[in-house]
Amino acid sequence: HDALPIYKNSGQNKKIVKKVNKVQMHIIYLFIGLLVFIIGVMARYAWVQIVRGDEMLSRLESQVQESSVLHVPRGTIYDAEMKELAISTMVSSLYIDPNHVEDPEQTARDVAPLIGLTEKDILDDIAQGGGFVWVKRQMEPEETKALKNLMKEKPEYVACLGFIQESKRYYPNDMLAANVIGFVGTDDKGLDGIEQQFDGMIKGEEQTSSIFTDALARPIMDSVFLKNSPVDANCKNIQLTINAQYQFIIEKALDKAMMDHGAESVTAIVMNPKNGDILAMASRPSYDPNNFHKYDPNVWKNRAVSDIYEPGSTFKSIVAAAGFQEKLVSPTDIFVDPGTIEVSGRTIQNWSGDSFGTVTFLDVVKNSINTGFAQLGLELGGERLMNYARKFGFGERTGIELPGEESGILFNPKDMVASDVATSSIGQSIAVTPLQMITAMSAIANDGVLLKPHIVKAIYNADGTVYQQMEREEVRRCIDSDVDKTLKSVLEQVVSTGGGSKASIEGYHIAGKTGTAQKIDMINGGYLPGHYIASFCGFGPVEDPQFTVLVIINDPAGGEYYGGQVAAPIAHDIFLQLFRYANVKPINGNQSLLDDIKGTEAKN
Repeated sequence: HDALPIYKNSGQNKKIVKKVNKVQMHIIYLFIGLLVFIIGVMARYAWVQIVRGDEMLSRLESQVQESSVLHVPRGTIYDAEMKELAISTMVSSLYIDPNHVEDPEQTARDVAPLIGLTEKDILDDIAQGGGFVWVKRQMEPEETKALKNLMKEKPEYVACLGFIQESKRYYPNDMLAANVIGFVGTDDKGLDGIEQQFDGMIKGEEQTSSIFTDALARPIMDSVFLKNSPVDANCKNIQLTINAQYQFIIEKALDKAMMDHGAESVTAIVMNPKNGDILAMASRPSYDPNNFHKYDPNVWKNRAVSDIYEPGSTFKSIVAAAGFQEKLVSPTDIFVDPGTIEVSGRTIQNWSGDSFGTVTFLDVVKNSINTGFAQLGLELGGERLMNYARKFGFGERTGIELPGEESGILFNPKDMVASDVATSSIGQSIAVTPLQMITAMSAIANDGVLLKPHIVKAIYNADGTVYQQMEREEVRRCIDSDVDKTLKSVLEQVVSTGGGSKASIEGYHIAGKTGTAQKIDMINGGYLPGHYIASFCGFGPVEDPQFTVLVIINDPAGGEYYGGQVAAPIAHDIFLQLFRYANVKPINGNQSLLDDIKGTEAKN
C-alpha cells in the first residue's frame, strides 16, 4: 500500500477515472470504425475483383490497351525462271489524332506539302475528330523521312502524328503479266489474279499485337519493353509457269495488234502442249498494278479466262476430230459444196458467199467451208457433237489457278434442233473461253490427250522448301493416236497452203486453224452487224510441238476482220520469236507432214 498514490480528494479521483473511460471508449469507437472501413474495403474489393472483375478488366483494356494487326512483307511471286514479278517491303503509314491537334491550320500547312496532299485533305481528316484517322497509307520512304524531321523540329506534333508499319507491294516489271498477277489493296489484301487466288498463302497468318498506352498513345508498364514486330507469319512464295521473256514477246505483239488494227481488245496465250503449262498469257488494254486505281476496272480482268466468245472456225478442228474418230470422213473424201444450205429454215453459207464446187474434205478444212462442216455436223448429230466438245474440255471450267474463270456455253443435246447442230459445227451458237480453246488445241498437239492447264509451277515455304509442286495432269484421251496424227497433218495443211498461211514460217511445220465469228449483242440478243472476232489457234513444230499459240482480236477496225488476215500474222510473229528464243531448230526442207503420211500409206 505504501507504493500506491494516496488521493485525499475523492472528487478528483472520479474525474480522473471518467477521463480514462472516455479515452478508452474513443479507442473502441476508432477500432470499430477501422474495422467497418476494412470490412467495407474488402467487400468493395470482392465486388470489383470477383463479382465485376471481368467487366472492369474489359473496361480498363478498352481505355489503355491498343490492338493492331502486325504486317509482314507478302511472299514473292516469281516467273518460271525465278525472276521476281511481285515483291513487298515494309513502309510507314501516317495517322493523326485530332483530339491532340493544337493548331489545325498550321498542321495542315506543315504536313500537306511533305506527303503530296492538299491542306484541305489534312483539315478534313482533323475535322473527323476522335483519336485516330488515317492520313496517308503506305508512304514512300522519303515522305516518311521528311515527316520525322518535322516532328524533331516541332515536338508538338509527336502528340498528334504517328506511324504504323505496313507491307507495300511492288511490281518491278510494271504492266508485264498484270492481268495474271493481279494487285493488292491498301489493306494488304489481294484483289485480283494470283494475288487474290493465293492471298491467304502469300500473306501468311494474320497476327495481332496489344500494348498498354497512356493518353498520348505512349507505351506504359511492360509494353515499354515490347517490340511491335511479328513472328514468322509463314508466308508462301509462288512460282508461276509464266516465262517473263515469252510474256514480253506476246505483249509486244499485242501492242502492235492494237495499233495496227484499232481493236477493242486483244488476247493471247502460249501453252506448252506437253505438260499444260501456261507460258504466257496477256490482254490489251491492260494496266500497271503499281497504280491500279488510276485505270478503268474493266481492264483489270483477265480476258483469257473470264471472257466467252463464239469461236467460229477454230472450233472446226474439234468437229473434224469427231468426224475422223467416228470414221464418218477422211481427208480424201469428196464433198460437193453448193455454197449455201437450208437447215430447219436457217440458211448457212460460206464465208466468201461462193461455192467451192467438188472438193475433198482436206479442202473443206483448208478453206474453212461452212457447208461441208454443217453436213458433217448433221451426220454426227447433236449428241455426238456435244459429247466431243465436252471431251475436249468445252462447257466446263478447266480448274486453272486463277479467279473468275467462266465455263462457256454448250447445248443440251436433247434441246438441239437440226439448225443448232449445223451452226455449232461451224463454231456459232456456242461460247467458249480463250483458255478452253487453247487447251483443246493443245490436246490435238499432245497426241489427242487433254491436259489440265496450270499457271502455278510450285509453292515454296518461307525457308525455301517446297510446299507444293504442280504435276502434269492428264484429264482424258479425246481421240485415238492415229486419228490425231491425221488431224495434225490436215491442220498443218491449213497453215502451209490454206486459210492460215499468214501464220506459216519457212523451215517450220505449224498446224492450226483460223476463225472469224460475228460478235454477240449482249444487250438485245443476236449479232452486232459489222462487228467480228478474229482468231488463230495453232501449234508447232508439228513433229515435236513446243508451243501452242492462241491470238484473239476483238472487233478489228479498218476493213480487214478475217482471222487469216489479222490474227494469223500476229501468231506468225509470236511463233517466230518463240522459236528463236527457245532455240528451236528449223527442219531441212519443207516437205509437209501430210506428204510423210501419204508416203507411209503408199509403202504399206
